[in-house]
Amino acid sequence: MRPVRVVTGSMAPLDRGDIDTDQIMPKQFLKRIERTGFGQFVFHDWRAQPDFVLNDERYAGASVLVTGPNFGCGSSREHAPWGLQQYGFEAIVAPSFADIFRGNCATVGLLCVELAPGPVERLIELARRDPAARLRIDLPRQTLEARGSDAPGGPALVREAFSVDAFTKRLLLEGLDEIALTLVDDRAIAGYEQRRPDWLPTTG
Repeated sequence: MRPVRVVTGSMAPLDRGDIDTDQIMPKQFLKRIERTGFGQFVFHDWRAQPDFVLNDERYAGASVLVTGPNFGCGSSREHAPWGLQQYGFEAIVAPSFADIFRGNCATVGLLCVELAPGPVERLIELARRDPAARLRIDLPRQTLEARGSDAPGGPALVREAFSVDAFTKRLLLEGLDEIALTLVDDRAIAGYEQRRPDWLPTTG
């Protein structure tokens, strides 16, 4: 997976709470044996509604989804983060996330930013008022800034700091999934295997 440092782009506002993984990626699409091609199925049932935000051309190409609390609750399906990322989202901003969903996002390089409800509401309102407004999320500095499209070089309309645990931050900054994280210690593992007594079982 590619490292994540700074995410910039426009926002898609989805002002709903408790959005579960079955709504993000409905169960009928879980039978696919590939890990790709899920972007087209994101919010499949909701996109049947003409007024759903992702059907609005003003939000086409948005790289950040701004949404309500407890995002990603429900079943622990990896397909939900896959689909969101493959749709084009690089980050999700919400007041809170389901723990398993947040962990699944970290292992594919999808940044979850947790902010207090007030700033999230301001971002949603900004995106509604100005669909071309720009958001910049700096993971190393753990800061978020939003500016209107009419003044991209002007003062930030929303500026917030956010927290992220050290392990998740490392995964994202270094682009490490579970396998890559293990391979970081490949030489140490190989050295240990060489020193093990012959009578112990091998892992080869």
